[in-house]
Amino acid sequence: MRASIQQHTTQIKQIAQDLGFDFCGISKADFLEQEARDLESWLQAENHGTMAYMENYFDKRVDPRILVPGARSVVSLLMNYFPEERQCEEAHYKVARYAYGRDYHKVIKKKLKAFFYRIREEIGDVDGRIFVDSAPVMDKAWAKRSGLGWIGKHTNLINRQIGSYFFIAELILDLDLIADGPIKDYCGSCTKCIDACPTDALSPYQIDASKCISYLTIERKDAIPEAFKGQWEDWIFGCDICQEVCPWNRFAKPLTVPDLQAKPEIMLLDKGSWEDMTEVVFNEIFTGSAIKRTQYRGLKRNIGFLLKRGS
Repeated sequence: MRASIQQHTTQIKQIAQDLGFDFCGISKADFLEQEARDLESWLQAENHGTMAYMENYFDKRVDPRILVPGARSVVSLLMNYFPEERQCEEAHYKVARYAYGRDYHKVIKKKLKAFFYRIREEIGDVDGRIFVDSAPVMDKAWAKRSGLGWIGKHTNLINRQIGSYFFIAELILDLDLIADGPIKDYCGSCTKCIDACPTDALSPYQIDASKCISYLTIERKDAIPEAFKGQWEDWIFGCDICQEVCPWNRFAKPLTVPDLQAKPEIMLLDKGSWEDMTEVVFNEIFTGSAIKRTQYRGLKRNIGFLLKRGS
């Protein structure tokens, strides 16, 4: 029996490599006891802002066996999205690097479906579900448990080999596999991410999402509070500040998945093009892009908010 578990574990990791995932780690599907306490405290402090959905399905978030009956293992996967390209110097308005290419949900979900097909083809009758930032799954917690990195002081997962510019995905399976152990925290005494956050959204290993620029430009649907005027750079979709200053991202390597390559029509937009953009042009440029998530009115709200500061 142990031999087959070892063989299955080896097969899973080989499939991940074949499909272009940068790292694959495995953990036992079990109750996330400490994370449950932390999540409850975070919600009680209302650090989730208007993201009421974070309060839903609490039991499923902290126990994959409830989310996926019969679950035995959580397979965590990392896919690097760090681009070689940067937005043109005339852009002024900035979008987070993860949104330079095609919407990662679509890219990774396609790979996860292929992954699941390969598992059934090579191993047999395996049941489970695939996830990529679209269900009540604590992806960073599972990636940490499987040894793919540690949760940094900016609350992002950090991998020693490539930093933190990557997507996280999971397969929760009813298959026994050999679990990988967690690694230690390598943040040390560094507080660069906390010091650099212009809205004071960060404290060590905690984030007040209601103050985060990514939340304000994407998740928040109503007007951005005036209290934030002039507090951040020209970010109009997401924010990379805490990652840009992280010393571990000196190890970031250019992405290798073609579908995640930066779209020229996004990279070449200058300030005037952003400001004058019509809804028709928005829909043309951002078809298949994560930037569609903020919708046209959200993008115009974000730009308008920055213009009000007189910059």
